[in-house]
Amino acid sequence: MKPNPAIEPGSNAASEISRRDVLTLAGTGLVVLFSTEEAQARTQDEKIPERPTFPTDFNAYLRIAPNGRVTGLAGKIEMGQGSKTVLAQLIADELDVDYGVVDMVMVDTAVCPWDMGTFGSLNVRQYSLLVRAAAAEARAVLLQMASEKLGVPVNELTVRSGVISAKTAAGKHVSYGQLVDGKKIERHLAKVPVKAYPALGLSKQHLERKDAVAKVNGSAEYSADIKLPGMLYARILRPPAHGAKLKSANTEAAEKAGARVIRDGDLVAVLHPRPDVADHLLSLVKAEFDTPKSDVDEKSIFAHLEKTALPPTVVKQQGSIPEGEKQAASVVEQTYLNAYVAHAPIETHSALASFENGRVTVWASTQTPFPLREEIAAALKLPQSSVRVIVPYVGGAFGGKAPSSQAIEAARLSKLAGKPVQVVFDRAEEFFYDFFRPAAIVKLRTGLTADGKISSWDCQLIAGGDREALPFYAFSNQRTVSTGSWGGGNGKGMHFFGVGAWRAPSVNTNTFARESHMDILAAKAGVDPVEFRLRHLTNVRMRLCLETAAKRFGWKRGKAPAGHGQGVALGMDVNTYCATVAEVSVDKATGTVKVHRMVVAMDPGVAVNPDGALQQMEGATTMGLGYALTEGLRFQGGQIHDHNFDTYVLPRFSGVPKIECILIETPGATAEGCAEPPVVTVGAVLANAIFDATGARILELPMTPERVKAALARV
Repeated sequence: MKPNPAIEPGSNAASEISRRDVLTLAGTGLVVLFSTEEAQARTQDEKIPERPTFPTDFNAYLRIAPNGRVTGLAGKIEMGQGSKTVLAQLIADELDVDYGVVDMVMVDTAVCPWDMGTFGSLNVRQYSLLVRAAAAEARAVLLQMASEKLGVPVNELTVRSGVISAKTAAGKHVSYGQLVDGKKIERHLAKVPVKAYPALGLSKQHLERKDAVAKVNGSAEYSADIKLPGMLYARILRPPAHGAKLKSANTEAAEKAGARVIRDGDLVAVLHPRPDVADHLLSLVKAEFDTPKSDVDEKSIFAHLEKTALPPTVVKQQGSIPEGEKQAASVVEQTYLNAYVAHAPIETHSALASFENGRVTVWASTQTPFPLREEIAAALKLPQSSVRVIVPYVGGAFGGKAPSSQAIEAARLSKLAGKPVQVVFDRAEEFFYDFFRPAAIVKLRTGLTADGKISSWDCQLIAGGDREALPFYAFSNQRTVSTGSWGGGNGKGMHFFGVGAWRAPSVNTNTFARESHMDILAAKAGVDPVEFRLRHLTNVRMRLCLETAAKRFGWKRGKAPAGHGQGVALGMDVNTYCATVAEVSVDKATGTVKVHRMVVAMDPGVAVNPDGALQQMEGATTMGLGYALTEGLRFQGGQIHDHNFDTYVLPRFSGVPKIECILIETPGATAEGCAEPPVVTVGAVLANAIFDATGARILELPMTPERVKAALARV
């Protein structure tokens, strides 16, 4: 099966766009420049290294066909989060066309504008600003063109469904398609304003998702679904542990059985036209590895992290910790731990590469197609102009598909084999080559006054990173220091395998520690957990989230532990505020936690596509159940002991509680992220609810039945 013709150069599809079309819009003639200052500013806020700049040419983001259909071009991928739908809604809103006439082409590096990657909720927070600016300026230019054609002043024109009409002169109208057909117009209108968020009528509606029908009827294509004539399936010899070095590989039996074997340095692959045969042939390869030994496992990792940590750096210091502790009636110290957590997307890393005549096309499940193009070009010693990356639908990523080694392997093998080659990780490879959320430690030492106020907050972070580690509570005396992170700066030998961004990197770890500690302090002060937080909150938006969630939940001051309890936790990520309240019961005989109900109130500023935002909230909350209760990697040194979902347990539908989500909008605020904030509160809210139910405080994630039973025994 060939890729979607809508993104295949040379096809006759209406939405097909060539490289030259992107630069000149030949045949439609519309060229508009626009400003990208606001979006560029947001890029800098993310502290991302130097990179190419976003295009400033209107053609890079959309085109209008003679029949009036609009094609949006996006450097963002669609991995289930709804970016294809949201961008189409915003284009339709700014252009004043119908949503149904907007088609989206999502990531084909030959025709789509450069983008750094799809992560950090930047689709709405940043990329949508570029798209809206382009569409707004295009609309303004089209109005000018219509004014000239109709002989009517611009202020006497109106636009509806892509047709510009005179307000007072009946019969005078012209469509967008008619205006651009056969003309070449090069105009620049500086600082054309986009519409205010309240005026975005389509973007505030629940409209059918652009990917809905294809995903329901099964026609949606993912990288592993792409087929080309003569393609070969590759199975690659993998080491038994990270750090293992290949000593020898005997492929004679595999070759006699029909395998085509390719060796390129340490890359040893068997290729065959049938994937099942390729699997069998790989089993015939006899290999020896030099494997490093280590006794560090999931139980001893925390001592290892402290031993290998670099000296900490100060993230923030305010006031005086010693002075704050002098004011305190008591000082509370606690250490919080979390395990390595896998991304575990349902779609494993997949890629198909076709090398021909010095050029390579790669279909890949990746979050970073343009950086991947650079990596493939370097690996194959090609100019970037000879590398094309296409991203079909992606079946989940959560930060784990920023690295895309499978695509580089496929490209290398295709060049050497002279045929298209597909590399699809099996589940064991997906676990082995994951860039896990790092195991981490948070140490907190806090002073509490006799009247229940926090007088000092001293926080030490090890290995997890400092994103959102600074408390949003009003603490006069605070200090946060950090060593190591999810993205780098770790001590030598700190981690035995890759670590990286996992949905809201760092923030899950830091929120679990902070919000668990707030409950410990509330209990010590004898104050209700909701009231205790409100005493220390001056942030109006966070207070409103907390009050809204507590009211919807029906929060009441807890009674003595009775096996059934409630908890609360607050979190913040990507400028979005979130409060979660949960109800749980605990089977004291087995340690099993049953989550009955969760209420989540979130303020993202403005919710573009509210239904999609609610879906993101529900999905993030459900995903959080995993890292909170069941997900923790088993390993020894560089050996990964979890190979599938029989031992690495994801949330099951049977364990998903009733989830009630509330969107709060702040007038005048910008649209921020919705995909990540609700996940960060889940660990703490469940730990706090378990404590309320049993009196047992659990300080390590995941809170497995064994850990719950151990905590109950200590009580």
